[in-house]
Amino acid sequence: MAARSADLPFLRAPVGRDAHRWSTFPGERTLVVAARTLTSTIRVLEVLPAVLRGDPRVTVVFTHDPTSAFSDGSLDLLHDAGCRVMPWDQLPHITPDLILTASENIEVPEGDCPVLVLPHGVGFQKYVPDSRSPHSRLSGVVPDALLEAGRAWTAVSHPEQERQLLAAHPKSAGRTLLVGDPCLDELLVSTDRRPDYRRALGVADHQRLVLVSSTWGPTSLIGRSPGLPARLLAGLPWDAYRVALVLHPNVWSAHGAWSVRTLQAAALDAGLLLMPPVHDWRPALVAADVVVGDHGSVTLYGGALGKPLALAAYGEDAVPGTAGAELARLAPRFDPEGPPLRQIEDVVRAHAREPERYAPVAGRAFDEPGTALARLRTALYDLLGLAPPTAVEPSPLMLAAPEDPARPVTSWVVDTCLDAEGPEGTTVSVRRIPAAVSDTASASTSAEQDERAGHFSHRAVLPDRERDRRLTESASVLLGSSPAPTAAAARDWVRDALGRWPGSLLAATALASGGCLVALRDGRTVRVPAGDVTVDPGLVAAAVYSRLRTGGPPDDGAVDLRIGDTRARVLLLPSAALHSPS
Repeated sequence: MAARSADLPFLRAPVGRDAHRWSTFPGERTLVVAARTLTSTIRVLEVLPAVLRGDPRVTVVFTHDPTSAFSDGSLDLLHDAGCRVMPWDQLPHITPDLILTASENIEVPEGDCPVLVLPHGVGFQKYVPDSRSPHSRLSGVVPDALLEAGRAWTAVSHPEQERQLLAAHPKSAGRTLLVGDPCLDELLVSTDRRPDYRRALGVADHQRLVLVSSTWGPTSLIGRSPGLPARLLAGLPWDAYRVALVLHPNVWSAHGAWSVRTLQAAALDAGLLLMPPVHDWRPALVAADVVVGDHGSVTLYGGALGKPLALAAYGEDAVPGTAGAELARLAPRFDPEGPPLRQIEDVVRAHAREPERYAPVAGRAFDEPGTALARLRTALYDLLGLAPPTAVEPSPLMLAAPEDPARPVTSWVVDTCLDAEGPEGTTVSVRRIPAAVSDTASASTSAEQDERAGHFSHRAVLPDRERDRRLTESASVLLGSSPAPTAAAARDWVRDALGRWPGSLLAATALASGGCLVALRDGRTVRVPAGDVTVDPGLVAAAVYSRLRTGGPPDDGAVDLRIGDTRARVLLLPSAALHSPS
């Protein structure tokens, strides 16, 4: 180590020049964690607690390099995690035992302490703009100057990445550490909790969760097709599908949450699960049934988890000859302008025929899954010059359940089709699309819809929650936002709703005791008695609406509702008439 400055005391915690005088835990080694981008900050915060767990010998000092175009949010993340952060300009004045970072681009001050660079994604899969020149560079590669100084060590997840790095940058020879991928390990160990994650995200057992994954930059999925989440929500039946969006942290950092949310406003109003860039994307990926992605790492993680997937973008900035390139060769393409439902169903069917399709890709990207944290700890302590703790080696922990980021949907365009009438009752198919994205449905999507006789469309809203007055004024069906506590309260609500919104045809609300009440503008009412299965009042109202449009009685007994692959039988019975609100 270089001699410590005589006029600057050795720093053990980022609280000022005299920090060593006030420290409770003196420590034997000092580890500086250098954060630069939001992505790299997330990665070190995910792995470091398990690696250093319970060891008072290592004092950790965080610092933040503010020079990146993607630094926004990283300092806030450090503070939210409870990290004490040393000013960046103080780093040259201290002599740590090791600098740890997940950003290869930090400006490391002169010295002789080693620098361990962790990957912030999967390998070296992408060319990115070089902040030091007008050219592009291979993402994840440490600058030659640091390699020439013999200080840099690059952690990799597979031997193939060592060979790739050596071919692209010969100066990296002997400067790599094979540790595996701790992120994949956590994903794999968490698969048993998949039902918990789905419940936390509000995904029902009968629903498919389509996860849209995008890297950053103009060739990314979101860069080329920013409207894809809305088109998926418009083209996939609302009752049978949910859609989540996972964006690379660089998108959030460069453009800001306001811009992201404004761009996806229609999709958010339609129930999009916009996953925050920190942590929660991982349980969302475990919960997913299908991944629609690009050349980013999340798509590769999806392949390693054995998810059905398709690529909606694949940019020229992707590196050939890598595991990601192999995934692109094997994966089907998803046309952002094509019919979503048919494409998703095709992806699922193809995966069912070949469920191990992407196993070779995972074999090229990840070495010895399940061991990354233990190997990383061994490497880190070796560089610190300390024996690892005698405690049990760290192992990946199951991910915490995510928070549900979705807004409630408050209005729908509802397509109904009277499929059959007979002695056993009526069958009505129902397909609901959130009204916020109904205008984005493409001609190809519309062509998928049933155009036989008996097909009708109407708008249904929750008048107590819908904020766009135009949608409520044009709605045929009004729905209660919560079950009425009593039958009398239900009658009061439907009467008041029809009176307040004279353009509507009927109103429906659930009852807390079970069942449902539907009221027509002419004063007739239909009740659905409580049964074994709770039925959404919007679906009951759709059945009544369909019966009215075909000229049949609204309270004509049993109706079989067909909602995608789900079936529900309801009994439509007459009830005491209301006084007409008109």
